Amino acid sequence: MEQKLSLRRRVYDRGLRGLLWLCAGLTCALLMFLIGYIFYRGLGNITWELLTSQTSYIKDTIGILPNILNTLYIIVVAMAIVLPLGVGAAVYLTEYAANHRLVAVIEFATETLTGIPSIIFGLVGMLFFLQLVGWQAGIKAGGLTLVIMVLPTIVRTTQESLKTVPQSYREGALSLGAGKWHMVRTVVLPNAVDGIVTGCILAVGRIVGESAALLFTAGFGLILNSFSGAMESSSATLTVALYVYANERGETGVAFAIAAILMVMTFLINLASNFAGRKLKK
Repeated sequence: MEQKLSLRRRVYDRGLRGLLWLCAGLTCALLMFLIGYIFYRGLGNITWELLTSQTSYIKDTIGILPNILNTLYIIVVAMAIVLPLGVGAAVYLTEYAANHRLVAVIEFATETLTGIPSIIFGLVGMLFFLQLVGWQAGIKAGGLTLVIMVLPTIVRTTQESLKTVPQSYREGALSLGAGKWHMVRTVVLPNAVDGIVTGCILAVGRIVGESAALLFTAGFGLILNSFSGAMESSSATLTVALYVYANERGETGVAFAIAAILMVMTFLINLASNFAGRKLKK
């Protein structure tokens, strides 16, 4: 009876292992298929003219240089605001806040905000920044809308990373005479930098791939603008341009080229973030 039970357990264990391997293989195969299909359809349509020019109805040319720059502009604007704000809020909630009930309410609110569809943030951003405040559609309105959108992600990932730092590290620093802020700055944050970098990668990935919120706040403009000019003028990012070319102009090849460029850009940003995280940890 004992031998039969052992055999059943071995069969059960091997069956579950096979099921897990099957699920992992299907997921990887689906991912590789999507990436390969996008590159297959997109790389052939990427030209130097497409990357270094702007769309002109007079010359009948298509260029996405303004969209590439607008994407970089909005990443800089959003991350410059949300990174210190989100990390600072997480440090306060984890290290300084004494009202645990209030902290629990704020954590519940941030987790709820992460599940709200981006189109809702876009509508709120349009109503507040464009209609109530009176700004023009552009990088400034779109960037601040994205700040509201990705702030909960930064706060929650940073909080979870701070909570993984052993309490003995804090007690050891305080016992050696370090002040509260000195302990947080030199002991806690360096040991939590991996989680902070992960939050930044997730935030940048959502910023790069966002289109619904930016349709209402950043606009559809395909004209090349400077950084200051793009703040207050309609400026389409790469994802918005992909939507325009695929759905309104029927340029499927250009849309696949933009999709391939977005994937390469996201990959490079992730590499840069990981490299910066390792340097900061050292």
